[in-house]
Amino acid sequence: MKKRQATSLLLTTVLAASAFVVGVQADEYSEDQIHNWTFFGAMPQPEINDGNDIQEIIAKKIGARVKETWLTGQSAEEAVGTIIASGEYPDFIDGGDGMKQLYDADALIAWDDYIDQYPNIKELYSDAEWDKFRQDDGHIYWANVFQNSYGENRSTTHNDEAFWIQVKVLEWGGYPKLQTLDDYYDLLERYAEANPTLEDGTAVIPYTMLCEDWRYFCLENAPEFLDGYPNDGSVIVDTEKLKIVDYNTTPTAKMYFSKLNEEYQKGIIDKEFATQTYDEYIAKLSTGAVLGMCDQWWDFAYTINDVFKTTGLDLKGCNYVPLGLTAEAGMDNMWHTYADTLNNSSGLAITTSCDDVDAAFKFINDLLDQEIHDLRFWGVEGVDYLVDENGMYYRTEEMRMQAADTEYKASHLCGYSYFPQWLGTSKDGINAMQPSEQTSEFFAGLAEPLVKCFEAYGAENYPDMIGSVNKELGNWFPMYSYSNAMTTETAGGVAWTKMGDTKHEWLPKVVMASDFESAWESYMEAYSKCKPEDFLAEMQEELERRAAAAE
Repeated sequence: MKKRQATSLLLTTVLAASAFVVGVQADEYSEDQIHNWTFFGAMPQPEINDGNDIQEIIAKKIGARVKETWLTGQSAEEAVGTIIASGEYPDFIDGGDGMKQLYDADALIAWDDYIDQYPNIKELYSDAEWDKFRQDDGHIYWANVFQNSYGENRSTTHNDEAFWIQVKVLEWGGYPKLQTLDDYYDLLERYAEANPTLEDGTAVIPYTMLCEDWRYFCLENAPEFLDGYPNDGSVIVDTEKLKIVDYNTTPTAKMYFSKLNEEYQKGIIDKEFATQTYDEYIAKLSTGAVLGMCDQWWDFAYTINDVFKTTGLDLKGCNYVPLGLTAEAGMDNMWHTYADTLNNSSGLAITTSCDDVDAAFKFINDLLDQEIHDLRFWGVEGVDYLVDENGMYYRTEEMRMQAADTEYKASHLCGYSYFPQWLGTSKDGINAMQPSEQTSEFFAGLAEPLVKCFEAYGAENYPDMIGSVNKELGNWFPMYSYSNAMTTETAGGVAWTKMGDTKHEWLPKVVMASDFESAWESYMEAYSKCKPEDFLAEMQEELERRAAAAE
């Protein structure tokens, strides 16, 4: 209690001493002048508390705050469909895979007349990139808020997909070079046999998978990476022939699922993988009992790493590092995407229920001001970070611990995480836009077992650990920005929907089957009935269109 009182007192002092931000005097806005917006995000996220410290600081500086609500108990499409049926929209929305539904329902405000009016919004993308957000009526209705770097790239994390493994497993194995699925599962098997339980008696889970809803990518799309291709999400692009390839039917796909089947029969793969929810999956990872999994960093790390830090499991080697596994040893891998990825299929939108569109765009613009951006991601100077004599931001260990604390985050921190934001270098030319990319802060926050792991492999960060090749990606990348927006209005979209439903049904069965060959044959028969050729043909047309547009 005393700590919270002291923090509140310091925040009051900071507020009173603050200078100008985005042309607005600090504390200029009184409560009756503050606009209260609403936002819905079609993805699960923790909500912050009413009266959150930094949310209130930002509100008093720029005259607005947003009440954020998130997806619970539904798919994105279901939640968006319910909102459309009600006819009552939040002011801001990120509908995820349901953005096309909102567009078709005429529920969104076009951005065209506002982008040039607000310089912070304008500089998020080049004119050519903004044009990629245009819908078939020629207008822009949303902007993706992630993967925008300002200035120098400062990436220290691997924010993409990988096969992950706990550093204690690698240390136990003598930090071996793991290149293939056989290498990976062999080490998991041997470690689990030698260490069947945690210190508290909890049974070790050598490998688990997530199959729930859209997150079944954790199970199904590894073959594209194992064959050395980048994350186009729904297809492989053969760059030599400029041809779309179906990664679901390649020899590597069969090899991969055969290996999963083998490991499941051995008891290495979590018996509950096919039915566990995302919350159950995160709960398992949070215990430190799961040795490995295939997932995207953003899907687990922001929660799990904080849990490990606050419980001390990071000091026991439970942190995960990524491995760039391939179908055969010695192949180049492209698990890591070095450049920013433009996903134009979804993003932040303003709805027709918004009562002041100009003010809504001003709010987005103000959130991108450097001082407000620092509040969102670094916090309050003197409370959440300090500044050295060279202007470099840093945190004490106590500050790092409080930034990882669930209660502290809910009551104090306000990232507005699904509103536009920057990665890369701050406009001061010194600091990183976000603490996770501040090199000195990144290293200072690493637990000793993780440091030892990096040193053993000659790595300075997570991208170094995965060891992907840095090839220039074509103008078409990523192709999932097209397939994610498909609807059943086209033959390709119908096929895409049926393919997803079939994979959801059959892939867990294939993994668990007592007779893999028979199960795989049945799956391929069911898959072929989806007419994937219609989907592939439409993707080929889009690939050729994007390639031609780049010439």
